[in-house]
Parts: sequence; C-alpha cells; structure tokens
Amino acid sequence: MCLGIPARVVEIRGTVALVDFGGVRREVDATLADVSPGDFVIVHAGMIISKIDEREAMETIKLLREIAGALRGGGA
Repeated sequence: MCLGIPARVVEIRGTVALVDFGGVRREVDATLADVSPGDFVIVHAGMIISKIDEREAMETIKLLREIAGALRGGGA
C-alpha cells in the first residue's frame, strides 16, 4: 500500500518545490504537476503527484493526526 501525504507548496525553484508538511519543510520533485506557492498537493516518494483543494488537504491532515493519536494510545 502507498501513502501520499498532503503538503502546502511554499516555494518553487525550477522543477523542485519546497513544501510544508505541518511545520516540517522538504524539497520535493515538482515535474509531474503544475503548482504554485500556496497550492496544496499530495506528495508520494518525494514527488508531487497531484494538486488538491485546501478543504481536502485539511480533512486528510485531521484524519492522519487522529490515526497517529490512536496508535499512540491517546487522543489526537
């Protein structure tokens, strides 16, 4: 099973995007999607694989936090 993680694009440098995963910033490959700073995206294996809307990104982040909290044995 593969997991794509939502992130917000902070900066574009050619074919590389700096994205923010809730406070953690990483450089990822942006060649597969036409993105701009402020866009929300799905990142898989170091590549942006699609653009998503902010509502979908926030809902996915919320669900991932709930899962992480449940795995730790506590709340989100």
